[in-house]
Amino acid sequence: MFQNRIIQGDALSILPALDENSVDVVFADPPYNLQLQHELWRPNMTLVDAVNDAWDQFDGFDAYDHFTRVWLTGVRHVMKDTATIWISGTYHNIFRVGTILQDLGFWLLNTVTWFKPNAMPNFRGTRFKNDVEFVIWAKYSEQSAYTFNHHAMKQFNDFFPGKQLGCVWTIPVCGGTERLRNTDGQKLHSTQKPEELLQRILIASSQPGDVVLDPFMGTGTTAAVAKRLRRRWIGIERDETYVTAARQRIAAVDPLPAAHPLLKTASREKPRRVPFLTLLERGYLHPGQRLRLGRTGQRTAVILEDGRIQSGDVTGSIHRVGAHLKNAPSCNGWMHWYYRDEDTGELMMLDTLREKVRQTLRGE
Repeated sequence: MFQNRIIQGDALSILPALDENSVDVVFADPPYNLQLQHELWRPNMTLVDAVNDAWDQFDGFDAYDHFTRVWLTGVRHVMKDTATIWISGTYHNIFRVGTILQDLGFWLLNTVTWFKPNAMPNFRGTRFKNDVEFVIWAKYSEQSAYTFNHHAMKQFNDFFPGKQLGCVWTIPVCGGTERLRNTDGQKLHSTQKPEELLQRILIASSQPGDVVLDPFMGTGTTAAVAKRLRRRWIGIERDETYVTAARQRIAAVDPLPAAHPLLKTASREKPRRVPFLTLLERGYLHPGQRLRLGRTGQRTAVILEDGRIQSGDVTGSIHRVGAHLKNAPSCNGWMHWYYRDEDTGELMMLDTLREKVRQTLRGE
């Protein structure tokens, strides 16, 4: 296993040689096949440093599709069945990549729209400014389980702090001291990704100690962030200049302290499950007591001895009966059913009793 190292060479030939079922998460930033036909010039007649590298050149869509299918097959070989894959791209390639992903059996979870507030304008004014890229997130198969640190991602919500993170991420294009440059001051890699993007991706879909693979490592962003977040990593890169720069960059990274918030919030213990019957067994509720659907609702149900409830001719769990009465596909009964406190006479949400039971269980 080639952990915590960059393997120099072609990903298409290296991937089949890696250990099967050994990787927890993949980030891939493959060639975009931008199909640039001409040089790009600014209004002040300075040349735009565009993506015109040889590695981004393909003979046509068929050649690009074949390339995509081969490397994705190689990646699938090394992924655990609980692993997920993230693939970045632009409108030039991302839809073709998504189709091939589905053809190979991957199951798409989300497509993140990465909004770049400092993106380069369209100098010719012939179309909208291209200020977004896309990142597909997919799991191994429709049936496979996967890691998603939902609560940890709330800290990155710029629109509604503390709320569930959506699929539009505002992250500036890589620049400043983070941008690697050659001795002439030019960008060392034309599509170097910002570390903030990789930080979100790895916190979302992995845990400390997991193995992260980047089959197109470039200048080492994935590995640098993985090391800082205490993940293990594997990188593949064929360009010697990129490999040298990436190794120097990664060597300079110090892992975060084990108690750092970014590591502590990567996982969150799930609240203990409390069956509704437990409320009866502990004396919080009793058979024959009535529940009300909604604080001001008119529909009620009676509690049965076995922990089910009954409303008219419908009997079942608090969730099933609630869904039936609301004519909804599902219902969280803890949040929708109310009981009347026998001491105060006040209507209280069932969830308050569940929390009381959890607190009691913590002390036992």
